[in-house]
Amino acid sequence: MAGIRAGRLRALQAVDTELTADSVEWCPVEGCQHLLACGTYQLRAPRDQPALDSSEPQVRLGRLYLFSFSEDDTAKPLLEVQRRDSSAVLDMKWCHIPVSGHVLLGLANASGSVGLLRLMECEKSSFTLQPVSSLTLDESSLSLSLDWSTGKSVRAREQPLKIISSDSKGQLHLLMVNEGTAELQLVASWPAHHFEAWIAAFNYWQTELVYSGGDDCLLRGWDTRMLGTPVFTSKSRHSMGVCSIQSSPHQEHILATGSYDEHVLLWDTRNIRQPLADVPVQGGVWRLRWHPVHHHLLLAACMHNGFKILNCQKAIEEKQDITVLTSHKMPNSLVYGADWSWLFYSMKPNPTWSFDQNDMGVKAADHSSLKVTKEPPIHSQEQTVDHQVEDPARAHTRAELKASLLPLAEDMKNSKDSSSSSVKTHDLSHCSSGRNCDNSLLATCSFYDHVLHLWKWETKQACTLCSDTGCDLGSADH
Repeated sequence: MAGIRAGRLRALQAVDTELTADSVEWCPVEGCQHLLACGTYQLRAPRDQPALDSSEPQVRLGRLYLFSFSEDDTAKPLLEVQRRDSSAVLDMKWCHIPVSGHVLLGLANASGSVGLLRLMECEKSSFTLQPVSSLTLDESSLSLSLDWSTGKSVRAREQPLKIISSDSKGQLHLLMVNEGTAELQLVASWPAHHFEAWIAAFNYWQTELVYSGGDDCLLRGWDTRMLGTPVFTSKSRHSMGVCSIQSSPHQEHILATGSYDEHVLLWDTRNIRQPLADVPVQGGVWRLRWHPVHHHLLLAACMHNGFKILNCQKAIEEKQDITVLTSHKMPNSLVYGADWSWLFYSMKPNPTWSFDQNDMGVKAADHSSLKVTKEPPIHSQEQTVDHQVEDPARAHTRAELKASLLPLAEDMKNSKDSSSSSVKTHDLSHCSSGRNCDNSLLATCSFYDHVLHLWKWETKQACTLCSDTGCDLGSADH
């Protein structure tokens, strides 16, 4: 296969989100891949809450935006189609497959709840998100993250639909989703970390296994069939809080993690004692996203150091270093959200999805657009890398990092101290000139400057036979 070389990054649009933006997600479901959701988080300003004291809870404001992308409008390709004010949105994820014909978006918010919204079609092919269910997990904590069990495109017939969530008390919560009513049911909650559990994520290949990362510097794995003791605990590799985890949807056993320690680690989950690769990125890694098509590309939101696109191919296949293909720093902002678009990757007509209750797989009807309804043991034995919690003497490191990098954690620390248009889809695997290239869309969002950015990343693929990025010949022509 051709290797991807560093390309050109072009800014297409900047959108003022008014509140500070911390989460951005492109819809992965065919027929709705032109839709982009953005979540915001902000403390009520002191002038708006003059009586703020230790006895009064801090008010965290939030807003959910829905945008529609159209390449026909080159000046402003993102069009806002909806905004919903709410409790602060700390994380969100689209379900990767339709459920009973519906597209669902999951939210983790500052009210300690996980909520589901259903995509509804309005007039003139426009869309809105409407609440369908919500479950309060812990009123006294913040829901910090969530992940769906559907990250891999093909589900096993017997696989239920699940959500894993983490909170500011260090707990994990496993939820089931009723696939007929989209109602949420709590299956289990358990203490996972000694401080904030910043992130929780599924192993997309074996969804009984979940991973968590916390402010205690620990990366942990859990078998949800045998809760109580982690399958593994890794402490020594990340020196600060673990705040991003994503299982590869393309390659089994591959896991990426990121931390305040400004490193991205790549793991083979069959041997969690030693990472496959370790790359410094000069910024706390709040989110990681694997590319929908190019299996080895990883997008990292690196807080004060902008965002980076990493090539993990040699690290996975040859145990070599991770290559930084693109690095973009954004002054006066902290990049928290980053996601690849799923557009331009399908040449077939957009199908209508239906969900068969008797078959947990997804089936496609023969229509041209998505119908959105209106109105074995995972490990043979436990792996223990290090079950010890960090020395309390290092607590100042967390406090310093929280104050300097993370507004969310900073306000928590202070609290403790005080006690739509249609979209043309194209196959862009080849440029008009015939040369191998690729155009990927991605979006990022940031604190302080409260901006949602839309980017186009243009790359060329190097010919594997002659190592020429400009070679127009395919393998059969050499």
